[in-house]
Amino acid sequence: MPFLGWDYVEFWVGNAKQSAYFYEHAMGFTRTAYAGPETGVRDRASYVLEQGDIRFIVTTALREDHEITKHHARHGDGVRDIALTVPDATEAYRQAVSRGARGVVEPHRVEDDFGSLEVAAIGAYGDTIHTFVNRGDYAGPFKPGYVSQSANGQRNAGVGLMNIDHVVGNVELGRMNEWVAFYERVFGMTNILHFGDDQIQTEYSALMSKVMSDGSGKIKFPINEPAEGKRKSQIEEYIEFYNGAGAQHIALASSNIVDTVEQMKERGFVFLDTPDAYYDEAVERVGSIDEDYAVLQQHKILVDRDDDGYLLQIFTKTAQDRPTVFFEVIERHGATTFGEGNFKALFEAIEREQALRGNL
Repeated sequence: MPFLGWDYVEFWVGNAKQSAYFYEHAMGFTRTAYAGPETGVRDRASYVLEQGDIRFIVTTALREDHEITKHHARHGDGVRDIALTVPDATEAYRQAVSRGARGVVEPHRVEDDFGSLEVAAIGAYGDTIHTFVNRGDYAGPFKPGYVSQSANGQRNAGVGLMNIDHVVGNVELGRMNEWVAFYERVFGMTNILHFGDDQIQTEYSALMSKVMSDGSGKIKFPINEPAEGKRKSQIEEYIEFYNGAGAQHIALASSNIVDTVEQMKERGFVFLDTPDAYYDEAVERVGSIDEDYAVLQQHKILVDRDDDGYLLQIFTKTAQDRPTVFFEVIERHGATTFGEGNFKALFEAIEREQALRGNL
């Protein structure tokens, strides 16, 4: 299954206009396109937001009986579509369905004055879908039905976010291996990493995770499931409030994580906290890096190393009132793994938030 890259991540939300404002002002995205009644789209409003090679879509329904309205009532603001750019959407769909995927949107082309776009979609975990997008014959702002749009007619400078690193999915207890097999069979992906409940645990809870990757290493889908513990894990909390499986967090690569975090904090974004004790052993565990450990400690940025290099990462608090979707900012210096040395610190930080919500 040849993938050219991430095409977009679409969120179905309760108020797309306000969500677009949030991503513009809190994360430095630029609004580049819009679809709605003014463009001939009668049932929904969608805003396209871009930064670097990242493209987010926020969409809301305009009618009570719309499937987006029902999705939002069940899940709250959440990821509906993780779209992938392909050279041939019809062939990608044919291969996926022949390998057992559930077809959602059959291959078809949509056209306007900018050319034609070929799309198709299949189902994934929960109510999440994957849309295959072939942009080879299209030169428009996003896709037919959308018009170009930008605030003040110019592009936001951004906060240094470059591209999507990975998208993590949470699934129900006992279903991780089912979805690992799905991505192996349907997309031809490989399970490149496996973390057991003995690796990702605290005193109270645990989870298990497997990381699926395409052949290029560009598209990565970690899949999490809860493990037995004394109290409710973050995965169980997510599934309870999201009412099923779904995308837990989106990791966004930065060219300078310290600068990105500083800018996002200035814009009002709130990150998970890390105790200062974490940094007491970080130097010995990770060794020499280009960054100043004191600065990392100041911003609560986590650091880890693998055989290929090191990485820096930090996680936001949830981006909506339900304790579901959040974001990761990551800067890689050769490292290809996912900061397993930070799992305990991350898990404990999330548990502190759970305790404040009364959900631990």
